[in-house]
Amino acid sequence: RASRRARPRPRPNRETSSEGDGPAVMSFMDAREHGSKIGGGGVASASQGAVDRRERLRRLALETIDLAKDPYFMRNHLGSYECKLCLTMHANEGNYLAHTQGKRHQQNLAKRAARDAKDADASFGKSKTATIQPRKTMKIGRPGYRVTKQYDRRTRQRSLLFQVDYPERELGTKPRYRFMSAYEQKVEAWDKRYQYVLFACEPYETIGFKIPNVDVDKAGQDKFFTHWDEDVKTYTCQLTFRRVDGDGAPRGGGMPRGGIPPPPMVGGLPPPPPPPVR
Repeated sequence: RASRRARPRPRPNRETSSEGDGPAVMSFMDAREHGSKIGGGGVASASQGAVDRRERLRRLALETIDLAKDPYFMRNHLGSYECKLCLTMHANEGNYLAHTQGKRHQQNLAKRAARDAKDADASFGKSKTATIQPRKTMKIGRPGYRVTKQYDRRTRQRSLLFQVDYPERELGTKPRYRFMSAYEQKVEAWDKRYQYVLFACEPYETIGFKIPNVDVDKAGQDKFFTHWDEDVKTYTCQLTFRRVDGDGAPRGGGMPRGGIPPPPMVGGLPPPPPPPVR
């Protein structure tokens, strides 16, 4: 019979043994602190490398970062520390400082900086527009004006001709006009049957006229026009109101829509002027 030879037992690896009889694997930080030769403690795993990296960042942060000037560092009533930017809780200052060097905290810092820059630009634009104040000039009074009521027998339309005198207007300025609804003004009670037309030119006061709330016909040049006469310093504006019905007659009797009465049909004679517009 062939003698059976005893197989040699495998010797345990002293660097990777988990039975506790061999020396423990030392990290780079531990090896440096204990005076061991670098590289003599075996190859560190990925988790041990991450621990060493966090420890190095923590020590570096403790030396360079002042927590008293950190706006996101807060100590709660439990004695632990919180990051107000990332809403995380940490057991000690070193753990918080290691968190500040991490990817999550750095990304949140970049997002906060971008948002603050955007808000600063928006606030700068608002403040810039808010600083623009309307020009204040010394008013010299109200200008002279003439209002002529007109009626076109061919189109059966009524119109108003405004002539405003500005003999002492400022150089480089030109009279302007605008329409205003009854709900914009704060002088009289609201009345949806009327609207206002305003005329302004520096240094005169702005004047307004109360006219019926009817659409203005701007189809032709003879219906609606404005003209500034530089020689006589007179601003002219004509408004022609549109007809409510096809023939200008009221619907169902009474006043037509818009408050303008129909012209009376007197044979061959021009109709009387409409009631005064207030």
